[in-house]
Amino acid sequence: MIRAVIVEDSRLARQELKELLKVHSQIHIIAEAASADIALELIKKEDPDLIFLDIHLPGKSGFDLLAELDYLPAVIFTTAFDQYALQSFNYNTVDYLLKPIVPDRLAAAIQKSEALLGAAKPLPTAGRLSAQSRIFVKDGSKCWFVTLSDIRLFESKGNYTQIFFNNDSPLILKTLQQLEDTLDEKMFLRVNRQQIVNVNFISSVTEWFGGRLKLTLNTGESIEVSRRQVSKLRELFSL
Repeated sequence: MIRAVIVEDSRLARQELKELLKVHSQIHIIAEAASADIALELIKKEDPDLIFLDIHLPGKSGFDLLAELDYLPAVIFTTAFDQYALQSFNYNTVDYLLKPIVPDRLAAAIQKSEALLGAAKPLPTAGRLSAQSRIFVKDGSKCWFVTLSDIRLFESKGNYTQIFFNNDSPLILKTLQQLEDTLDEKMFLRVNRQQIVNVNFISSVTEWFGGRLKLTLNTGESIEVSRRQVSKLRELFSL
């Protein structure tokens, strides 16, 4: 079962999408929103697996909404405009559907979301990788065998993740959520929507604006901890 939210300002468009989704019993619509502000509260409360998201919304755009979330569910964009397709893939985008939505295209998008979300299911604790686990990374023509303890930072790039170790930063075709579910949670901390940090590389923690914290890594990089994750960091370091 995939728990989904529809974010669409047109009542008629919401109804049409729900009609199309009736044949997809694996999709369970848990909430609807007609604006980004309402959607933001619903998504924080309901923690859906998937969002069907229009881009043109009253007040704020769909992109504005995604930028305010600490965690990104999978996203299927539903819009009448094709010019945002490239920008959409800066997010955890499954597909980009143009209105009027074609049933076959919707079915293909749902199939993609099942594959993505299925792969992202948490592994049992026993299946998590240890600090000394080595992973194979390939980016273009370059390859590395990297020990996890040498990786200081993972950064989301849509459906890809950039890995930072030594002076290298290749991309891999895995979402940040998929990686988080396999990493040792005592060593790797999700600090915001886009980044996971190896706590052994943290050299200082500073109070920041709006109840946030700022981390400085021993490589000099600065990283902001979202309000949602501050309590975990304080607990980890007894702050």
